[in-house]
Amino acid sequence: MLGLALTTWQVLVSGPLLAPDERLSRALVRAVPDAATERLSDLGNVEVAVPVLALAALYAARRGNRPGALAAAVAMALVPAFVVPLKEWTARPGPLEPWAAGYFPSGHTATAAVAYVGAALLLRPYTRRPWPVAVALALTAATACGLVLRGWHWPLDVMASLLLCVPLLRTVAGAVGRGGRRSAGGPAPGR
Repeated sequence: MLGLALTTWQVLVSGPLLAPDERLSRALVRAVPDAATERLSDLGNVEVAVPVLALAALYAARRGNRPGALAAAVAMALVPAFVVPLKEWTARPGPLEPWAAGYFPSGHTATAAVAYVGAALLLRPYTRRPWPVAVALALTAATACGLVLRGWHWPLDVMASLLLCVPLLRTVAGAVGRGGRRSAGGPAPGR
């Protein structure tokens, strides 16, 4: 949370981190054709990412890990609850739209991170392999890169979103672990 507080403070006071952030953005924007970066950015759309998490949550719940499924659903519901007020508070303009506001932090990045990593955390106990997390991290990174390369977000917007998601995903990981232990030992007492 310290990293999120630092980046938010830098945006609010036009601190020294903004100059390198803007230089990096100028160097990266449109370095890759828009057709490719738009598709990568779209991985963070609610219509794309949330169904992935919903399917993983349904699977985990059916397998007995209701605490993990519930924690993942709550984490996804908290994304807009945290992101929207921060966007309004900071009112940061976009890289390609200096007249518009509300780009910090990136909602698409937060949606992608919670949806894909949350889904991977839910599925990992059943696959017993590291690939779900690797795929989730790749999808989240692809979303973040697409947003920066297309010019929809500054790099600092994306970084702040990833920092915002860390405590949410830690909570999901803890709930998945607790739910997995309980389901491994049979039904919960009293059921």
